[in-house]
Amino acid sequence: MASAVLYLRMRQKLKVKPQQLITVGDLAQLISSDNTAGHIAEMEMYRIKPSDKNLLVVDVMKVVEKIQEHLPALDIQTIGPAQTIVEIQYPKRRVSTIYFILIWFLLFIGSGLAIMNFHEDVSMQEVHQRIYRLITGIDNPTPLMLQIPYSLGLGIGMVLFFNHLFRKRFNEEPSPLEVEMFNYQQDLDLYIIMHENKESEKNLNDK
Repeated sequence: MASAVLYLRMRQKLKVKPQQLITVGDLAQLISSDNTAGHIAEMEMYRIKPSDKNLLVVDVMKVVEKIQEHLPALDIQTIGPAQTIVEIQYPKRRVSTIYFILIWFLLFIGSGLAIMNFHEDVSMQEVHQRIYRLITGIDNPTPLMLQIPYSLGLGIGMVLFFNHLFRKRFNEEPSPLEVEMFNYQQDLDLYIIMHENKESEKNLNDK
């Protein structure tokens, strides 16, 4: 008689609370050829400790080792990621309204200065004056007919580019900023796996 087969796929990331007990089912998706998947999912894997700080990396081999302690004859087939990044979420301190307004004010001033410095570098005012003179034949130091639509178009273009107006999205397509944040998160996860794995293995072995 063929032995039972368990298909195991580690989750990419898991968010937990301090002191939370992590089970095999929390770390991985399980499918078995019999009814053992439910029992395996409830196996205790690790309890979060204060020494774990914010991040913990659990390798698939530790999960396989844990399962084989109880079911040594089980045929385990692993699929997908080799590690799960466990992010420990501690209670966040509430940001005061004054602090929020100060940050918003600094970002507003900084972005405004960046736009003005860019326009100064490319001589945008002179460009507008020259375009106005080519169209009307009149020298005008403040061609508002061009500057006002340009300013409005600059703001509208940024809103469309980032695909957001406050919390509202215009379509399901990710914005360039979201794509860059996704790529950054992928690189960060890879860095965590490479540098946190040894420390996490030590903590799991000390259980």
